Amino acid sequence: MNENPARKVGVQFKSGGKIYDFSCDVIFPDAGDQVVVETENGQAVATVVAPPEPVDLSLPPPKPLKKVLRRLTEKDQEQLDHNREIEQKAHAFCLQHIKSLELPMNLFSVESTFDASRLTFFFTAESRVDFRQLVKILVKAFHVRIEMRQVGIRHQAKMCGGIGRCGRIFCCTSFLEKFDPISIRMAKQQGLSLNPTKISGQCGRLMCCLTFENDIYRDLKADFPKIGERVNTQKGPGKVTRHNVICNRLSVKVENGEEVEISLNDIIA
Repeated sequence: MNENPARKVGVQFKSGGKIYDFSCDVIFPDAGDQVVVETENGQAVATVVAPPEPVDLSLPPPKPLKKVLRRLTEKDQEQLDHNREIEQKAHAFCLQHIKSLELPMNLFSVESTFDASRLTFFFTAESRVDFRQLVKILVKAFHVRIEMRQVGIRHQAKMCGGIGRCGRIFCCTSFLEKFDPISIRMAKQQGLSLNPTKISGQCGRLMCCLTFENDIYRDLKADFPKIGERVNTQKGPGKVTRHNVICNRLSVKVENGEEVEISLNDIIA
């Protein structure tokens, strides 16, 4: 019997980001610990979100797991602080030259690799941007590899974070790993106001939470007569005007003009 089975731990590089498995045969960090891990692009700092657990050897991973190298040390923290300073300087410097070059782009974040060998500049723009001259200026100023990454408005909201109209931290920042397709039909199906200001998030797009209960509403409404359909009730025939699927009730306008609310079970076949 193997007394020291292979173990893995789940980590996130960003809050609400994808969870990656790393090998931890020697180090056994707790959930919430910050660790330095080995990646394809060098060392990186991540946060443990899933405690160590044995690796199921009957289901080998598609490729060998990279290793957790160590818990974050005081020296590592100093390197992180230094990186934050570089990021702030690079952000201000880049904004200055975006303005001087009159580039149609909105820079919102700069990230440095752990070893400070590369700076990634994140921006949004309505179309493709020719930033070749800007990259030359940045390379000359910082003497590191420069990467310009254009992202969508949803990804900008996920990276920057904020408070939604519900009073909670953005779903995309706190736990969503990917963006699912969202349509106005979801709002209609849930009986929500179609006013764009009511169903749009801070990013200006339809709120991600419209997808959370959509399947439930769709399944519940399958048994309901459609809006405008004629049904028979104890007060006579009438036309369906509204659904209240959560309470299993609907509103019917009967022939005398009165609108009555009845249970779905009260419809006379």
